[in-house]
Amino acid sequence: MRYMMFVVADPDATAEAEPAPGDLTIEEWLADVDGRGKRIIGERLRPLSDATTVRVSRGQVLVTDGPFTESKEWICGFDILECEDLDEAIAIAARHPMASGGKLELRPFWPGEHA
Repeated sequence: MRYMMFVVADPDATAEAEPAPGDLTIEEWLADVDGRGKRIIGERLRPLSDATTVRVSRGQVLVTDGPFTESKEWICGFDILECEDLDEAIAIAARHPMASGGKLELRPFWPGEHA
C-alpha cells in the first residue's frame, strides 16, 4: 500500500529538539528506507514564502501568495512510501529525524492501479 508522508515542521519546536541517543540522521534514514525499496520519491519543499494558493470562487480563479491557512507549522517535505501496511509505514515514520521536534503525517492513497 502506498502512503504519502508529509514532513511537518514547527520551527520553534525544531529549534528546541535535541536528538536522542540512537536517532538517525536524515542521510542514515534515507539510506535505510531507500535501500529497502520503501521510498518511491521524496523531496524537501521550498519555504512558505514561496507558496502559492489557488482556489476558485464563483467561477473566478483566486491566487494568493503563501499558504491558505495561518499556522506556525508547515509542510517542509514529503515522501511516497510503499509499505505492506500501516504498521510498517508508522515504523518508517517513527525513525525519521523529524519525528523528534516535528511530526510526520501518513495518508494512504486510494486503492487503484499504480503507474
